[in-house]
Amino acid sequence: MSTRKYISRLAIGGICTAVALAASACGAGAPASTSGTAGTNTVNVLVEAGGHAELTGVAEQCKKDAGVDVNFVELPYDGMFNRLSSEFSSGNVSFDVAALDSVWLPSFKDALQPIDEIFTDEAKKDIFPALVKEANVDGHFIGLPAWTNAEIILYRKDLFEDAKNKADFQAKYGYELAAPTTWKQYQDISEFFTKDGMYGTDVKGGVETEWLAHVLQAGSPMVLDGDKVVIDNAAHKEALDFYVSLTKSAPSGAAQVDWAAAQNLFNQGQTAMTRFWAHAYRQIPKDSPVAGKVGTAPMIAGSAGIGGVPGPWYLTVPKATKNTEAAKKFVQCAYDHNSLGVESSLGLASRISAFEKYQDKEGYESFGPLIETLNGEATATRPATEKWQQIVDTVLVPMLQKAVAGGDSATLLADAKKQIEDLLK
Repeated sequence: MSTRKYISRLAIGGICTAVALAASACGAGAPASTSGTAGTNTVNVLVEAGGHAELTGVAEQCKKDAGVDVNFVELPYDGMFNRLSSEFSSGNVSFDVAALDSVWLPSFKDALQPIDEIFTDEAKKDIFPALVKEANVDGHFIGLPAWTNAEIILYRKDLFEDAKNKADFQAKYGYELAAPTTWKQYQDISEFFTKDGMYGTDVKGGVETEWLAHVLQAGSPMVLDGDKVVIDNAAHKEALDFYVSLTKSAPSGAAQVDWAAAQNLFNQGQTAMTRFWAHAYRQIPKDSPVAGKVGTAPMIAGSAGIGGVPGPWYLTVPKATKNTEAAKKFVQCAYDHNSLGVESSLGLASRISAFEKYQDKEGYESFGPLIETLNGEATATRPATEKWQQIVDTVLVPMLQKAVAGGDSATLLADAKKQIEDLLK
């Protein structure tokens, strides 16, 4: 399962909900509604279920503020790309606003209207720099980030604060046990807690994002530098070697561990630390053995500093809509009331001020580390290529699985470079 599909399902639980304000359709086979009539104040918004949850409060507020009614057309993640491709190609769209996964922007950029007027100087200061950069395609802003995410560190606070653990760690490694900030500290702590049936961390060989975050931390663009394939450079190898080194402190079978498996390991108390998407902190089950015992910290830093891979979704307005004015009003409402997403089941936002509004409140301890990670000097979004998901599925994940199973990193990276170059021809 791809990273993007899993995060969508993780966030929403696959549930299609109806709200009083909006008529929803569940499933790829749901009947298409028609794009709003020109000049009307009703907009059809195409979303996957997580987006529906995030935007429900915005839709209610937009009705009050701007008189805009919202119909949500809800599809599962697997069905959205094909639906979008079909309608954008035909030029006859059934929606006025579409929430797009960030990796889809390069594929659909020519079908989207500029929304430059929303990106005022003030707005750009309140959106994380990597997202401002990604939203600007060919000199125009074509998507407003509605919510975003990134991996941070979740760790067993009770284990880290235990007096014996602190003394034993100090004696063995020569420094105080605390949430790790560097690769070396993460390695040491992972090694220390791998004992008595517990593991220090997990290694997710079944997904690529975490390794790519370490590539950024090592000081390289991930996989592509412009049109050049750089996956075989020193930073990629350094990051891969670091990633593989953690397998000795992780459960066996790392090649098959994905987000779901890693989350289960941590929530069941089998790992002392995990690098995981920040929203998962608030989704730890109350009956979990680690509930109430988890601390949070920013993503670790390599030589280039803290770096993470954001997971944003963008609100976009198709060129083919007949209802541009109302559609842009809704997108503006989504910016103005971005903090309402924090109260949703997904519990995310995209504006810095929205996260800051909640970061000091009980239960939102993940927000401070998330802000720091998203503002990290090495943080960057995925390469802007239409082939990105194909590169992930056919090259990066298989390569990573071979690496954590004991393959030679230099050989694997060289092979991956050739495969990616062939894909991009």
